[in-house]
Amino acid sequence: MKSFAFSLPLFVSTIVFSADQNWPEWRGPDGQGAAVARNVPVEWSETKGVVWRTELPGRGWSSPVISSNEIWMTTAIEKTASPAETERRLKENTGDQPLTVLESVSLRAVCVARDSGKVLRDIELLNVKEPQWVHQLNSYASPSPIIEDGRLYAHFGALGTACLDTASGKVVWKNEEIHIMHENGPGSTPVLWEDRLIIHFDGSDQQFIAALDKNTGQLAWKTARSGAMNARDQLKKAYGTPLIVKMNDKPVVVSPAADWVYGYEPATGKELWKVPYGELGFSMSVRPVADAERVYLSTSFGKSKVIALKYAGVTTPEIAWQNNKNAPKMSSPALFNGLLFYVDDGGIVSCVDVKTGEALYRERLGGKFSSSPIVADGKLYFGSREGVVSVVEAGKTFKLLAQNKLDGQIMASPAAFDGTIFIRTDKALYRIGR
Repeated sequence: MKSFAFSLPLFVSTIVFSADQNWPEWRGPDGQGAAVARNVPVEWSETKGVVWRTELPGRGWSSPVISSNEIWMTTAIEKTASPAETERRLKENTGDQPLTVLESVSLRAVCVARDSGKVLRDIELLNVKEPQWVHQLNSYASPSPIIEDGRLYAHFGALGTACLDTASGKVVWKNEEIHIMHENGPGSTPVLWEDRLIIHFDGSDQQFIAALDKNTGQLAWKTARSGAMNARDQLKKAYGTPLIVKMNDKPVVVSPAADWVYGYEPATGKELWKVPYGELGFSMSVRPVADAERVYLSTSFGKSKVIALKYAGVTTPEIAWQNNKNAPKMSSPALFNGLLFYVDDGGIVSCVDVKTGEALYRERLGGKFSSSPIVADGKLYFGSREGVVSVVEAGKTFKLLAQNKLDGQIMASPAAFDGTIFIRTDKALYRIGR
């Protein structure tokens, strides 16, 4: 089948895929939650509109990626530590969050058939003894994989990264050499650019961005975060995901970290610019979105706010506007027709004019949110930790089209393709639609 490269005017995507390879990374082909799908379902339940439901092994919040008839996710099979060992290791923790401590964890890639929902593969990628603890809202398999040309790239933070040959099921390479202290577990999803797998490593002990050679897994470059940060180690960590944006005809890795958002050269890791938030921002698990003039991101915890960085026509991006009302701490925003949409952790959805930052509405959906929304066929899909997907019209006026309840909680982001939507809960993967 003829292959082609998917790209948007501003976004640099070097992932080459066929017409059947339709959702290669977290938040879709452009990495920003924009689906090209049409006739995506609006209403469903456990007993209505479900084509199939497949229970998944282990525990993981990674979002599904799709290549032809294969849907891939990562998961973790956990072996809990004894009470005495848990108490001993938690004494090393400097924070005050509810944590899970394990004796060991098997980190795995699971493949489900798109047409039937049958589990096709369940492959161990890494096995880690006495892994770092994770926050109880997090998992050991929260970063989402990337699929490209028969290779699956799966990242598990400081626990390691692996490349899988999806045809043979063999692990091509592993890298278990990069270590930081996450405090709350892994969260950052990589981005693929040419032969570079670019990853954030923002721990409480050290903070840097790095790239692995996608063919060998070896370290290609590593760049320490520059600029002053908060004196407290817990406030230096971050879990953000980069976005590659074409700025003034050159690809730039836009990289949100604690207190700063950075721009890097993807080939070498050279820092091109950095912009301070102006107030404390840390522990973000968000990914920026961008249009032809600005980049939009949330500074997450601390004094959370949404920032618009103008980059068009300037050497160093500058803050065009900022909005500190109902800014999300965990969920990433979505763009559609000059509007920016986002939902805060407590279920308030906002619609903002991208040029001015003016809020056109703020409305309550209800529930708590960690998952990032997608926009498909002029509609927004927001998944809550209570297992409810709220479908909202992507316009200047708030219009709630449906709220659909599934069994379980939703931490992963949906994927949409060809009149269907795929939703991962903590219990199962659903195909909804036709």
